[in-house]
Amino acid sequence: ILSKKIPLPSSRTRRAIRRRIGHCVTLGVRFLVAALSIGKGFMGHIRKPQLTDVPGIKLLIDDAVAQGSVLPRELPELYESVRDFTVYKDDTGLGGCVALHVDMDDLAEVRSLVVHESLRGRGIGRRLVAAALDEARALNIARVYALTRVPEFFSVGGFYEVEHHALPYKVFKDCLRCRLFPGCDEVAMLKDLDTTRAAAGG
Repeated sequence: ILSKKIPLPSSRTRRAIRRRIGHCVTLGVRFLVAALSIGKGFMGHIRKPQLTDVPGIKLLIDDAVAQGSVLPRELPELYESVRDFTVYKDDTGLGGCVALHVDMDDLAEVRSLVVHESLRGRGIGRRLVAAALDEARALNIARVYALTRVPEFFSVGGFYEVEHHALPYKVFKDCLRCRLFPGCDEVAMLKDLDTTRAAAGG
């Protein structure tokens, strides 16, 4: 049986192969370094907070207040309303939070939504809002709203814009604490969770 000698690739081809392998190795190393350096978010989960999480929630909110994203919350208030909150936590600590505040038997607010700056763009905010909406459904709440400066974020999740006066006056009691009051620049976004009850409630 005659064996046919397989020709070796040219030096140009070998160089191209080495470059391609080197490129793949470099990408793999960069991804590994990024994962190790960022750390946060790879082992995270959404859950209800413990009392020991409250100081961390306070820090997240304070950072967001400094950026003008949310209203300030005092530490005693956070302890009192800790059951309203859902948090995102990973191996390095708290990375996000959101609260579902019940206003009436058929209306609740999604508020104090904060995701740590290093974790943004990973869908954590949407997961937090989804958890808050699940909680609202469990309470048989028909409508959930948010007052926000990023209405696009909420519209993707099925919220739609409404006039401020479409919400009960008691909704705006927190507005007195806002540095922009009475010149509010937030957009009111509403989501119907149970269309039958929402229609009956006006």
